This record gives sequence, structure tokens and C-alpha cells, in this order.
Amino acid sequence: MMDSIIRKLYRFLFRITHFYLSDAEKLARERVIRGKEQFKMLNKADYIIVSFGKSGRTWLRMMISRVYQLKHGLSHRHLLGFDNLHRKNQQIPSIFFTHDNYLKDFTGNTDNKSDYYGKKIILLVRHPADVAVSQYFQWRYRMKPLKKAINDYPLDGEEISIEEFVINHPAGLTKVINFMNAWATEKDAIKNLLIVRYEDLKTSPEATLSNIMQFLNTPADQQTIASAVEFSSFENMKKLESSGTFRLSGGRMVAKDQNNPDSFKVRKGEVGGFRQYFNSQQTNLIEEIIDQQLSPLYGYRRQTQNATTTSIKNDDSSR
Repeated sequence: MMDSIIRKLYRFLFRITHFYLSDAEKLARERVIRGKEQFKMLNKADYIIVSFGKSGRTWLRMMISRVYQLKHGLSHRHLLGFDNLHRKNQQIPSIFFTHDNYLKDFTGNTDNKSDYYGKKIILLVRHPADVAVSQYFQWRYRMKPLKKAINDYPLDGEEISIEEFVINHPAGLTKVINFMNAWATEKDAIKNLLIVRYEDLKTSPEATLSNIMQFLNTPADQQTIASAVEFSSFENMKKLESSGTFRLSGGRMVAKDQNNPDSFKVRKGEVGGFRQYFNSQQTNLIEEIIDQQLSPLYGYRRQTQNATTTSIKNDDSSR
């Protein structure tokens, strides 16, 4: 928490002392500052969990956190946040959660993932259309104005329909697919990589979580895994968010409007839920885009749906 406050204070001081820069220069430097922060954490972390926003990271974070809480007798109020649990018990690894947004702005490695080479990485993915729909609601109800600007989302005051955002806007489906393809291209260069699909967490949560904990070199017994899955159920996460249980973890687990379910961090979590927002013609167009543009690695193309794909460990010896 203190590290987060210091980072935010530094960013604030930068903004007020560099008021003379153009808006474009301010945004570019903001990205570099954030990239430098991420670079430091990346190189201190024992493991890195990478995902595009709204791919289920909070759910996964809660399940992993709960395993460590149960194994080491820690409070359920503290979610994993880099090294916060490591500082409480050194048997718990430092885990860097990132959306891979800014690192390249600091290192300059824009066309590869060389910053991650040699690291132990979990890549969490989800059907890109479900991600894009969830990102629409994140943008509309939760995203701060600065985040919109530095990540090229529609700015405050812009009125964009969900169809326009998902299908046509650069921040929609296209951005999700580009992110996933970039990682697919680099998978062979990353020697210790576990790819986890959100859908597998939904259909086989205990087996998938057990596999993840093995990768994190923290095997857990069946009872601990089952308890972590139960604690992290959608209904309980919603309840905990509503009650402010995780307010110590910052704004990521605080609803923006208690009366608006779309403003919650934990919103729906459905598999294939994107279809309810589009007619059959729009849905078919979305699936055609995925078929044509997304790497087959993840099993989200219609011709490869339900494929068993996503556990990849290129070099177990480094664990």
C-alpha cells in the first residue's frame, strides 16, 4: 500500500512540475514513468501474471491469495499485491500482476517480449469478445480520465455504443486480439510459461488452480484448493466488494456506484456472455474477426473451440 502511495505521489508531482508540456508530451512521459515502475517490479518478482484487462485477473488473484492465506494463517482482507504477502511471510513469493501496458515505453522493446525473457510467467487469457464487452463497461463506469487518455480509450464525454466500441473502435476487439497475438508470437522465446484460460478456470476451477499453484512452486492439498475456489465464488466476491472488505487493497475492489451493477469490479463473469449484447449479424461479424485475426493457440476460433491448448511449460527445470 505504501509503495503504491509513493508511486502515485511521484506521478502527481511530475504532472504539476511539468505543466508546460503539451498534452501529448505529458501522456508520453506518464507512460514512461509507469513503465519504469513496472520494470523495477518485474525484475524483483519471483513470478509474473500477465493478462489483458477484464480477463479474470481479480478472480485469479483472489484464489491465489486465499491459498496463501489458508496455508500461512493470514487475514482474508489482504489480496496479493506484488510483495505485500511476501513481507508477511517469506515463503510466499513476490508476484507481479501486469496488463503489460507501459513496460515497452520505458525499455523501448515494442516489437517483442524480451523484457520477459528468463522470467516465470502465467499468461491469463479469455475469449476476446467477452473481454472487449467487459472493457466497454470498465471504460464507461470505472476507468479514470487519465487512464482513458494514456491508453487510447474514448475520452470523457464521448458517446459510443457497445457495438461501435467492440467492433470498430481501436480500444475494442482489435486491441484485445493484438495483445493476444503478440504473446502467441513470443511463446517459444519465453522458457517458463503457463497459459491459463479463464474458461478453464470456470469449468474446472480446482484442477486449474492446483496446476497454477504447482507452477508457483506452492503445491496445495485438495481441501485448501477447494476452500480457495469456494471463497472466490462470484457470489462471495460480489458480497465482499459490496461490503468494502478489500478497501485496503485500493480502488480495484471498490464499486463506483452501489446502485449500478455494471460499475462493480466483479460484474458478471460469464463465458460467452458477449452474445447477449449483439444481434445475430453482429455476433457473426465478431466471430469472423476472431476467426480471421486471432492466433489459433488459444482455442477461441470457431473451428478450434473447446480445443485443449493452454498449459504450456517450455522449461520446467528453472522452477
